[in-house]
Amino acid sequence: MLYVVGQDGVYQSLQSVVDWFREAVGIPMEKKYNTVLFGGLIGSLFSLLQFLSSPVTGALSDRHGRRPMLLLTTLGLMSSYAIWAVSRSFSMFLLFRVIGGICKGNVSLCTAIVADLPCPKARNRGMAMIGIAFSLGFTVGPLMGAYFALSSRTAGNVFYQTPALLASAFSVADLLFIWVMMPETLTKDVKASSSGFGDPGDLLNPLSLFHFSAVIRTRDPPPKERMQKLRALGLVYFCYLFLFSGLEFTLSFLTHQRFNFTSMQQGKMFFFIGVIMASIQGGYARRIKPGQHIGAVRVAIMSLIPAFVLIGLSWNVTMLYVGLALYSFAAAIVVPCLSTLVSDHGTSNQKGTVMGILRSLGALARALGPVVSSSVYWIAGAQVCFLLTSASFIIPLVLLRRARSLKEE
Repeated sequence: MLYVVGQDGVYQSLQSVVDWFREAVGIPMEKKYNTVLFGGLIGSLFSLLQFLSSPVTGALSDRHGRRPMLLLTTLGLMSSYAIWAVSRSFSMFLLFRVIGGICKGNVSLCTAIVADLPCPKARNRGMAMIGIAFSLGFTVGPLMGAYFALSSRTAGNVFYQTPALLASAFSVADLLFIWVMMPETLTKDVKASSSGFGDPGDLLNPLSLFHFSAVIRTRDPPPKERMQKLRALGLVYFCYLFLFSGLEFTLSFLTHQRFNFTSMQQGKMFFFIGVIMASIQGGYARRIKPGQHIGAVRVAIMSLIPAFVLIGLSWNVTMLYVGLALYSFAAAIVVPCLSTLVSDHGTSNQKGTVMGILRSLGALARALGPVVSSSVYWIAGAQVCFLLTSASFIIPLVLLRRARSLKEE
């Protein structure tokens, strides 16, 4: 690899962490596995930074407005891509990922902007459209990145400058769109009534985030029953993404080990997932009526139980893809619907904080899920890992039932 040749100290330090983990859980010494694990380590770092930044970004948007914070974080992303474009060492590349991870808290700003909408149907459509955007990015982005990375390598540019320049161009276009077209969704009187940060620990302490403490410690805290429901929904969101991201990460191991999938075949597999997700979000998810979201999430999570069984036991590619279709259906429904449900909580000057905390819990789940799942995968085997994960979806289903019962009180 490039950074081994360069003897980059930061790269070598992170590689030693990967080597320790690989030896601890018994992962074979193979280049493909090492690449997946190293990418997973960088991805976990990225998610941990989002875990820290999302609540802070959301709280600041409650105080200063969505539009200024969205412009600021987009400028941060532009600077990170610029660093990537000029990087000539792994340390510089890692700096790009660190800045990007901090500024990716702007995703919670997008959900907060949708949460500001007064109409429940409009909020539901907005959350679904955010989901569609992610699905299309999940589908098209890696293909574009791979194409331009190969083009760069052919041209002798081993640092893959072309994808970085392409990402920079998209972020510039994003900034111009926000500047010209995006209105401020938080009115002046709502910003003026914001109590600001409060206790910083409420936005950084994991236990406080699970309790949504920043929402409680205000001049006008929500009723106890609504806070109990909000916490239950936050736990459902965390548990779902913890289990879901584990499959997402170990899927590359399983398809390579069992079916000898090449990188191209795995790319086609994720393209298949992305197309189904975008189709369901564009058709069914955005038409779910208010009051039906908990039921839709319940059906989607229940579909993951057979999905994980089929994938874990799959002895042919057809069986694998049937499981992936169910997996894609759940992926298209759960996050947009839970985001819509959570957006109904908190006062008008707390939406940024609420959505930022939700995003933070999801980022923490995505940082921890792959570590736990890959450990079980290599210690106990693929079948045990996927069957155990399938059974574990009972936990978010129980929590969801609790949230529904609180709604009825």
